[in-house]
Amino acid sequence: MSKSRIRIDGREHGADDSRNLLEIALELGYDLPYFCWHPALGSVGACRQCAVTQYQDDKDETGRVVMACMTPCSDGGRFSISAAAATEMRAAVIEFLMINHPHDCPVCEEGGNCHLQDMTVMTGHTQRRYRHSKRSHRNQDLGPCVSHEMNRCIACYRCVRYYRDYAGGADLNVFGAHDNVYFGRAQDGTLESEFSGNLVEVCPTGVFTDKPYGDTYTRKWDLQQAPGICGHCSIGCNVSPGERYGQIRRIENRYHGDINGYFLCDRGRYGYPYSNDPKRPRQARRGSETLSAAAAAQVLARLIRQGDVVGIGSPRASLEANFALRRLVGHKQFYRGESRSTAACADAGLGLLRDSPIKIATVRDCERADAALVLGEDVLNTGARIALALRQMIRQQGFAQASAAHVPVWQDHSVRLIAQQQRNPLFIASPCAGPLDDIASARYRATPVGIARLGHALARALDPSAPEPKRLPQHTQKLAERIASALTQAERPLLVTGTGCAEPRVLIAAQAVAHAYFAATGRKLQVAVVFTAVNSMGTALLGGKPLDGLTRRHQVRTAIVLENELEQRLSALELAELRTRIDNLVVITGQPGALAEQADLLLPAGSQFESAGTFINHEGRAQRNLPVLAPDGDIRPAWRWLQQAAHSAGLDKAPPLGQTLDDLTQACATAEPHLAGIVEAAPDADFRLAGNRIPRQSVRASGRTAMQAHLDLHEARPSRDRDSAMSFSMEGAQTRLHTPSALTPMFWAPRWNSIQAVNKFQQEIGGALRGGNPGRRLLGEDWIPRDDGYNYPPPPSAPNRLRAVPIQHLFGSEILSAAAAPLRERGVTTPYLALHPQTADKLGLAAADTARFRIGKAVLSLSVQLRQDLDRNAAGLPFGLSGIHPGLFGQQVRRLGDAEDD
Repeated sequence: MSKSRIRIDGREHGADDSRNLLEIALELGYDLPYFCWHPALGSVGACRQCAVTQYQDDKDETGRVVMACMTPCSDGGRFSISAAAATEMRAAVIEFLMINHPHDCPVCEEGGNCHLQDMTVMTGHTQRRYRHSKRSHRNQDLGPCVSHEMNRCIACYRCVRYYRDYAGGADLNVFGAHDNVYFGRAQDGTLESEFSGNLVEVCPTGVFTDKPYGDTYTRKWDLQQAPGICGHCSIGCNVSPGERYGQIRRIENRYHGDINGYFLCDRGRYGYPYSNDPKRPRQARRGSETLSAAAAAQVLARLIRQGDVVGIGSPRASLEANFALRRLVGHKQFYRGESRSTAACADAGLGLLRDSPIKIATVRDCERADAALVLGEDVLNTGARIALALRQMIRQQGFAQASAAHVPVWQDHSVRLIAQQQRNPLFIASPCAGPLDDIASARYRATPVGIARLGHALARALDPSAPEPKRLPQHTQKLAERIASALTQAERPLLVTGTGCAEPRVLIAAQAVAHAYFAATGRKLQVAVVFTAVNSMGTALLGGKPLDGLTRRHQVRTAIVLENELEQRLSALELAELRTRIDNLVVITGQPGALAEQADLLLPAGSQFESAGTFINHEGRAQRNLPVLAPDGDIRPAWRWLQQAAHSAGLDKAPPLGQTLDDLTQACATAEPHLAGIVEAAPDADFRLAGNRIPRQSVRASGRTAMQAHLDLHEARPSRDRDSAMSFSMEGAQTRLHTPSALTPMFWAPRWNSIQAVNKFQQEIGGALRGGNPGRRLLGEDWIPRDDGYNYPPPPSAPNRLRAVPIQHLFGSEILSAAAAPLRERGVTTPYLALHPQTADKLGLAAADTARFRIGKAVLSLSVQLRQDLDRNAAGLPFGLSGIHPGLFGQQVRRLGDAEDD
């Protein structure tokens, strides 16, 4: 990379000569129209909209028209955006594109949020001269998430380039030729890609739109938005939820340079309806008696004063809520809300990140790696955004070849021609096949114990002093040597692992690989660990006992359950026995369920869209989630119930839990020095921009006085926010480009009304946001060598002994998103038992048979599925579904005869 000097309309600028002119112009603040170019997809020069005039030298007064997205910023380059030839070219292009475009902006879901509208206005196109019949197309049913209106297409090719080339989808394509092309599927049907919802933001027009959002017919300017954190996995993608009339209407991607970048998975985009559930708890209740919020807080305080109180936290709740509960009940009485096996996996993952010679990998690091091993994780179904990054990782060799041939890496089509089918090595070891198998260099199928043994074999191949796994099959040994060779030859090798196998020994093996790699090369291996829930890392850092210890207690006077569906964590028998030992069951939750029905005291908690709080993602980055709407009625953040109870019970001692989120965050940081960085995750509630709060609504918000007109002719006072620097109104600082990135609720700039306005908020295109990416890393990478040695590899599993292993599903394996109707249509809703055909044959079973199985101590009646990709000693159970609790995994599975007792 070298710096060059270029002139644009007479003004001199410094520029990186490895980048194209369109990127640099947008970065410098010029408003240059474009369509086909996208920062993540590169340049293909398909739309011809970003025309500029390029001059040969100072004497050249005529110049020639070139496309900015295909023009490098060579030193001495002279360009004009405002030259007549370029301006006329852009106007002509937009007019031709609009010839067949329907005049349906008033009814189009993209109205006011449309890149095509912005570019049309920017080019000055205001009059239609075409008076003939317009071309028309038949639209397709693309499933419950994405709507299709092909008549709005301008043939920019963004959709297929993203869907096929970037996301690896195969069921959407372009058909036809010349001026009659069609972008869609060969036939109607649900889009198969787990990232299909990104078409809504990738498409610059209204061809692909958000179907659930379109059903509510809400305009962007009517939405109230806030900076949020996706709550459906541990990656911590940044989102901008949009609210109208007290309901979440859509989720939009909020760019983060190190995490989600420009894209979300469909679970994160469409998993929000749980917050709108009419059955969710909305009033405090004691038994069958409805209580006021104040009375309920007093009842909770009285129960706490009586003593013998245990607290059950949750990896789904914020760090502040878990900390407040632990402070109320004490360290010895606090349970982290996870089973022993789940907690052990989370602790092992934290140990890998904190006590190993590694570099903690961000999602962006995963994208830029040049060799990778996925050890024991179905990463698309547990941390989908990393899976999308791995699809870009395999292209690094092509980028290197293009650079060697002096072809800029942003020339997407040329780079793909040079690379052909050459890919960087990606090795996947998992219990069953996954969606990334199509790009893997090698695949390894085994039980979790078998996968752990492969990890130890790899450590041995890297470092001869590592212990050798006993009775290792020859093909496993050869694969370990092949992976070791690929990792040591790579410049930026990557190891991806996680808790998806529900087996701590997989993570212990990953730690052995990290140590062995350091011993062999003297370099730190990049490592990404995927955890189970949005705040699994936070609960691991905070500590606490696993749930199994609570089930062995004889009697408990009061138990407080914090945002935790225990029916998902314990067996029905364990939960029933535990309930009989609890005199007073207090449940703080925002979700309906069996536990909420059984509560002696039910306190309605706000969803993530109604509560502020800090969450720590898979890499140890503390990020602040801020509410997009004020809670209705008695609903309040879970931590506020605990704050009020502590104050009423006289237990608010130093450091005080206080009255606000800032108070609680500071108390947590003071009590736990290793969490001190959480106070820097976002500006506090006292922050002001030019003396003003940051508005959640745009200045164009309309109909504000009419929203409550059926109740009162006078405008209601907006809710006050004590816990952040934001306002629940349009009033406040409107200089959004200067808003701290952690407080940016939406990307909206003058002349840029669509999501493409994100370019205005970046330090450089595709890089960090202005002021830095949100969040604060809590884990350092300083490692002190120790002489602990390696953990000994596990012995091989006993032959012909069937063990239960988890099978992850992006749509179904996470409780909140499983409640979303669009995702239920695409996901798994019924428990099953998956077997290899030969294993099923030995048990006398065929596909779709229903049989009774003893799994550990539990007896379940399950439908049988046959999967060739499963290890013969593995019995797959869908993770997270009703009746499938974590204690089942790793247990022996036996088929029961009809006459056998339970």
